[in-house]
Amino acid sequence: MAEETPVCDFGWKAKDFTLPGVDGKTYSLADVRGEKGTLVMFICNHCPYVKAVIDRIVRDVKELEAHGIKAVAISSNDAAHYPDDSFDNMKRFAEEQGLNFPYLYDESQEVARAYDAACTPDFFGFNPRHELQYRGRLDESRKEAAPAHARRDLFEAMKQIAATGQGPREQIPSIGCSIKWKAA
Repeated sequence: MAEETPVCDFGWKAKDFTLPGVDGKTYSLADVRGEKGTLVMFICNHCPYVKAVIDRIVRDVKELEAHGIKAVAISSNDAAHYPDDSFDNMKRFAEEQGLNFPYLYDESQEVARAYDAACTPDFFGFNPRHELQYRGRLDESRKEAAPAHARRDLFEAMKQIAATGQGPREQIPSIGCSIKWKAA
C-alpha cells in the first residue's frame, strides 16, 4: 500500500543517531553532516518506489556534494518479515547500485520512529543548523521512473537550502511503500 509523507515541519531539529553502516563503520548525525546541509533518506532494498529512482538518488547526492550537502540513507524495515531488507542484502544492494553515501541499518527502528518516517523513500532535508527545510519527493516518479526531463524537486530544494538555509514553501509529498514496522 502506498504511503505519503506528511507536510514539512519547518525548523524541526534533526535527531541524532548511532547506526552501523554497510561499510563496517558506525555513523552518527555529526559524521554525515554537510557544511551547507544534510539529507537524511529512509530507503530499503525491495521497495519498487526506491528501485525506480535509486540511480537518480545516487546522481543527485553526487551533484549536491558540490553545493556542500552530504547525505545518508537508513533502512529501518523489519528484516525478519522482509528478508530482502536484511543487513547482508543491504550490503549487496549498496554495491550493486553504487551507493555514494553511507547506508545504515536501523534494526531497532528507533531512528525511523524518532524521525516519524512514513515510507520508502522518505527524504528529510536539513539546513546547516539541522533544521528541517524539506520533506518532499525526489521528483514525479512513482513505481516507474519519471521522464528524464522531470523537475528534480529534491535536488532543487537542497540547492536552495545550501544557498539560503531555507527550503521551498511549496513541497509535494514523497510517496512509497510504508515502513515495515515490527509487531508491537
